[in-house]
Amino acid sequence: MKKVVKFGGSSLASAEQFQKVGRIIRADAGRRFVVPSAPGKRYDKDIKVTDMLYSCYALAEVGKDFKKELAQIERRYKEIIEGLGLNLSLTEEFQTIAEKFKKNEGRDYAASRGEYLNGLVMAEYLGYEFIDAAEVIFFHENGSFDAEKTERVLAERLEGKEHAVIPGFYGAKEDGTVTTFSRGGSDITGSIVAAAIHADLYENWTDVSGFLITDPRIIINPEVIETITYRELRELSYMGATVLHEDAIFPVRKEGIPINIKNTNAPEDPGTLIVESTCRKPKYTITGIAGKKGFAAINIEKDMMNTEIGFGRKVLGVFEDNGISFEHMPSGIDTMTIFVHQSEFEEKEQKVLAGIHRSVHPDSVELESDLALIAVVGRGMKSNRGVAGRIFSALAHANINIKMIDQGSSELNIIIGVKNEDFEPAIQAIYDIFVVTRL
Repeated sequence: MKKVVKFGGSSLASAEQFQKVGRIIRADAGRRFVVPSAPGKRYDKDIKVTDMLYSCYALAEVGKDFKKELAQIERRYKEIIEGLGLNLSLTEEFQTIAEKFKKNEGRDYAASRGEYLNGLVMAEYLGYEFIDAAEVIFFHENGSFDAEKTERVLAERLEGKEHAVIPGFYGAKEDGTVTTFSRGGSDITGSIVAAAIHADLYENWTDVSGFLITDPRIIINPEVIETITYRELRELSYMGATVLHEDAIFPVRKEGIPINIKNTNAPEDPGTLIVESTCRKPKYTITGIAGKKGFAAINIEKDMMNTEIGFGRKVLGVFEDNGISFEHMPSGIDTMTIFVHQSEFEEKEQKVLAGIHRSVHPDSVELESDLALIAVVGRGMKSNRGVAGRIFSALAHANINIKMIDQGSSELNIIIGVKNEDFEPAIQAIYDIFVVTRL
């Protein structure tokens, strides 16, 4: 079995963590291609190397001395190298970084050096070939990812390679300018590499034993999801669930490559398997619960609005004209509600209201603020009756007023709107009714 393995920053924060990673890789001959992140936090109040690089470059940008800050970063790597007993010096690399910082090479270049340097250390430690991501991951001039060129060049470069280390998070434009994905982008790099070599499995190693049913900051020790589909993951990621970068699924989904979320500190745990589709029945009716606070609702009422051709388009056109995207749009025969991010909406609310009145002449428009949206997601909901009823019952029992409920046509998810202050109790109530009562 041919595998790509990506290790997050917490998995590579120290020499001790590197040794754990080394044992994991050497335990399976299929783990031939490694994508490392930059060193993360070693303890709670520690600073990630990427953040140290951003701060260091911020000094360079304004012409201030940054030698002390860069020396601190160099010491982080030296500790790892010495802890692993490697005969490796990064002195020349740091001299190059200092020179490029002075020339204002760019924030993306600065941030990328964490992965670049960790890739050099990882390659030396494993005895694998090092491949600079800037030579095989490409971006267009506007900063968007160039999938076609990347797939072609990366596949050619890796063809026939037995082992390789490719740093995550960054690539380069046609002119060689280093460009990064958004934070957490090493997940995307791992997915791209897996697709390029037609891997059998993409293992994403982090500090948790899989994807949890819901946020552990709200629910104590929530259950781990055994198997989740790409579509379910997208729904949960969009609503705030974080373990894997949401864009990481696209390259492997095209190839039908499953992703396994694993725990570096507990490698024997099975983790979560992310797949295109599966015959495996879910353990619970729901797969996961995720949500966000900070929404506003614009409730529009007009008699016979359903008979007015173009009514919805005109209303949404007002939001578009003001540069505001909407999250959800439940509607009835004579009512339409638009949910938007409150922070985006507040400064333009009066312009939007005036625009709605001019465009569709509603009978009334009401605003409601400080709302939260919760997504209850699960492929098992299709084959189970009364899911919405159980949600209503659980929330009513918890004395939570539902402001909105909207079920997608795929029957894969149900979106519930509640007041911000009811967000955590609502998630607890939903978790209890679907998970705790089944334990």
